Amino acid sequence: MNKNEMFRMIPKIDILLKQEGIKELAEEYGRQALVGVLQEILEDLRTEAAEYAGQGNVQKGAGEIQQMLLRLPAEVHDRLQRLFRPEMIPVVNGTGTILHTGLGRAPLGEKASLRGGKVAGTYTNLEYDLNTGERGERCSHFERLLCRITGAEAALAVNNNAAAVLLILSSLACGGEAVVSRGELVEIGGKFRIPDVMELSGARLRETGTTNRTRLSDYENAVNEETKVLLKVHTSNYRIVGFTESVSLEELCALGKQKGICVAQDLGSGVLVDLSRYGLQNEPTVQASVSAGADVVCFSGDKLLGGPQAGIIVGRKCFLDRMKKHPLARALRIDKFTAAALEQVLLEYLNPEQAVKNIPVLRMLTRPADEVRRDAEMLTEEIRRNIANKSGGIETQITVEPCTSRAGGGALPGEEIDSFAVCILPGQISAAELQRRLRTMPVPVLGRIVRDRFLLDMRTVDGRDREYLAELFSREELFAPGVFPVTGENERPDQKKGNRL
Repeated sequence: MNKNEMFRMIPKIDILLKQEGIKELAEEYGRQALVGVLQEILEDLRTEAAEYAGQGNVQKGAGEIQQMLLRLPAEVHDRLQRLFRPEMIPVVNGTGTILHTGLGRAPLGEKASLRGGKVAGTYTNLEYDLNTGERGERCSHFERLLCRITGAEAALAVNNNAAAVLLILSSLACGGEAVVSRGELVEIGGKFRIPDVMELSGARLRETGTTNRTRLSDYENAVNEETKVLLKVHTSNYRIVGFTESVSLEELCALGKQKGICVAQDLGSGVLVDLSRYGLQNEPTVQASVSAGADVVCFSGDKLLGGPQAGIIVGRKCFLDRMKKHPLARALRIDKFTAAALEQVLLEYLNPEQAVKNIPVLRMLTRPADEVRRDAEMLTEEIRRNIANKSGGIETQITVEPCTSRAGGGALPGEEIDSFAVCILPGQISAAELQRRLRTMPVPVLGRIVRDRFLLDMRTVDGRDREYLAELFSREELFAPGVFPVTGENERPDQKKGNRL
């Protein structure tokens, strides 16, 4: 056999589309997708044939192609399944980081998820005033709640807090100067830098003070006829300690009032409940900033608030009205799912005690360590029972260990929250291999490795996942050496019932 004969073994697409085991797939997945996958496979075969031809090993190449053609229907089906399978899927968060940026930050509570999905799946009065029959404003559905909760005169929301800062500066300081302390010229995740956003907005940055010490007199000396905004920025995920001095928001607001200049505060994460009541560090609340006299305050929706991704702006009506009329407001606006979910989350805050129980982020932050320990002990016992007689798990050690969780997401920097973890020391594989295997499950399980042991921090593990984890860890092959097969058999029990995403 020569190389031309080997290449002629590769069939044309028209022939394959009539082949048993393949033609039926067009009805399930569509002809366009099927043709696309066949083209990819045939291109792979041609590449492989060319490699064998280049090596002068035509006979072996022909044999490989023949074997591939025999497996072709199964290969086509497998590729189509992977093509149509969503890549964004739920995971079990056992990392102990509550606001994990890589995992989508704040998980929505059940009410907010259902509300957002229900509204997004139908027509809604997003921008329709049912009382007048005329066009309304999409922010009106949650503006009343934000004003009631924070004490502000007006409110709106855009797609994230970086967008909120951009809109504030673009509408209030474009063409003029915004004064910021050098100690607050921060960079947060995703290379979001205050100076860069300011430049994009058309405002000119006027730095004042030093990195570690800024006084009120520094602001006074920086103010001139070009000053449009005095901007105070929460440093979010870092702290300056030691020989430091900063200007309080109250002092800055008094200066702004005296000079007739708008005072805006970027709170970063933003929180609507006093976390110090639950033993956490004192994080300034939005209500406190409004009460202190800030004209405009912005913060994230998907961090300590516990809602969907959004940049929320509250403050005096005269400034918010200018933002609502700015062209960027339309470019940065939120969609109906976000608006509905945000409204539902804010409804919880009408009863702060209930909000702490119902909003997942607040519940995880404030759960007593003893409750977390009990969850860890129950899961540990279930896992031990399941693997007691397994050859792969008999050498595996399962214990409950104290650990520390973190808020994450730039919130509560340096705060360590006492927690407990299910600690797994595999007997026949490494902790890193166990971590990899868990990460490749149909519902991935994420944790962290400490001293060659795999830890599942139970503070961030949803209680509904315990049954799934106990079932997953009963699989003998999970702890066995060698190649680990990945199947779709271990769906979470509640997913099988269709009760979750």
